[in-house]
Amino acid sequence: MNTNTPVLTTHRRLSDETTGMLLGLIGVAIFSLTLPFTRLAVNGGMGTAGVGLSPMFVALGRALTAAILAAGWLYWKRAPLPPRSALPALAMVAIGCVIGFPWLTSVAMRTLPAAHGAVLVGVLPLATAMFAALLGGEKPSKGFWIMAILGSVLVIGFALRQSGGALHAADVAIFLAVLLAAMGYAAGGRLSQTLGGQQTICWALILAAPPLLPVVGWLAWQDSAQLAHASAAAWTGFAYVSVFSMFIGFFFWYRGMALGGVARVGQVQLVQPFLSVLGATVVLGETLEWPTLVFAIAVIATVATGRKMQVKRG
Repeated sequence: MNTNTPVLTTHRRLSDETTGMLLGLIGVAIFSLTLPFTRLAVNGGMGTAGVGLSPMFVALGRALTAAILAAGWLYWKRAPLPPRSALPALAMVAIGCVIGFPWLTSVAMRTLPAAHGAVLVGVLPLATAMFAALLGGEKPSKGFWIMAILGSVLVIGFALRQSGGALHAADVAIFLAVLLAAMGYAAGGRLSQTLGGQQTICWALILAAPPLLPVVGWLAWQDSAQLAHASAAAWTGFAYVSVFSMFIGFFFWYRGMALGGVARVGQVQLVQPFLSVLGATVVLGETLEWPTLVFAIAVIATVATGRKMQVKRG
């Protein structure tokens, strides 16, 4: 038997772009349940069935909980301190993704249906692409912008259809949350190319922890009675947004953007609203209507088409 015969492999290694898109999709699937579980946390159950947690405690408490997990992960990996040059980007991630987005969406979920809030978040891919161009030096082609805008128009049209042609007052909070998240996504995605996705979110959480600690401690003292009587459903929602939305999901998300590019992988978020609507149906019992599926197919088609458009990376 000839032991020098080369072994032929039949599988082909996935390209960085394809791997990045797949990792981004996993991150989006995790993030898609954020609004349903946030609404569960602040309302305590389906509708107003139980005692919920205060929106501020959910928003900031989840970030502090994730920071504790991040500290444990960094210690386990013996990760070195980030360079000073990374601090501005880490600050943008902390402000946008760790504090701003959770706080504003938690406030909005007190009054907005999770499904309605979810479709408004559908403009996040376009906002992320804009910040990628501004902060990351990426240069999407005209075709890419056309598909990104088309997908966003579809999502906004879906939101207006669901709300009867008018937006709720809390929608302003959602749109501000989207802008802050887009800034954090673009800055973190860019930084992940050198620092790594896991370290990027972990150090951003650590950076936000010192100002969060006294605030969360004060909220816990002030709301001690509410915390003691909060339902199991409320704590389940809090646990999900702390562990998955604020920590594990970013491992996949930032790694995906580092491999595939911020603007391109960011377009995967276009399917997030429809996954969130499905999640709201399962978690909260909200109604799933057939037009949602029609919009979902149209939006997914724009993602597939936009993926073929050129994006130059700086």
